[in-house]
Amino acid sequence: MAKQLKLKAELRGGAGRPVTRKLRRSGLVPANIYGKDLPNQNLQINAKEFGRLLSQTTSEHVLVDLEIADGGKTSNRLALVQEVQHHPLRADVLHVDFHAVREDEQLHAAIPVEAIGEADGVKNFGGTLELAVHEVEVECLPKDLPDVIRIDVSALGLGQAIHVRDLQLPEGVTAKANPDLTVVLVAAPRVEVEPTPGAAPAQPEVLKEKKEEAAKGDEKK
Repeated sequence: MAKQLKLKAELRGGAGRPVTRKLRRSGLVPANIYGKDLPNQNLQINAKEFGRLLSQTTSEHVLVDLEIADGGKTSNRLALVQEVQHHPLRADVLHVDFHAVREDEQLHAAIPVEAIGEADGVKNFGGTLELAVHEVEVECLPKDLPDVIRIDVSALGLGQAIHVRDLQLPEGVTAKANPDLTVVLVAAPRVEVEPTPGAAPAQPEVLKEKKEEAAKGDEKK
């Protein structure tokens, strides 16, 4: 099950690019929190603390106990890290969206998939194990949210696959993706066609046509 990690945040009054740039220069990350019974609020979080939080998990969709400071007061919110925006060239976190949830509220999250074991088709027949998708959308209560979906692929032979409908999910967790969606498969080894010895390479058709046109031009001269 997902660990509830603690994270501190502060309410921020300003918005817009000048404000967010100033925050980032100060080692802070602009953020927002929203939910059914909560108006959207602008927050700021410590960039290093958030980085450490992400390093403890296999997915960015993390369930956190968010301690929000507002002047001299603090309040706690259970929230899911809904979206993390990264700099396109660097690993810097630019913005974070939190979705406030209740303990009795069903939530949706994309959970990473991890294959465990060595597939029979790979071990004995030279096949290749391929992850067709890296995350699967699930629905569950916050307490049941898994960190990762592990799939035992040991019994997979050549050409065999595991679909969403075949996943062994924890109690209380339901997959919301298409049941027929392929998650992992064992592809047959690729066969390379060797060229026939002594065979002349085929002449590109375009070059052949150009030569014919040039010859006709010479005849006219």
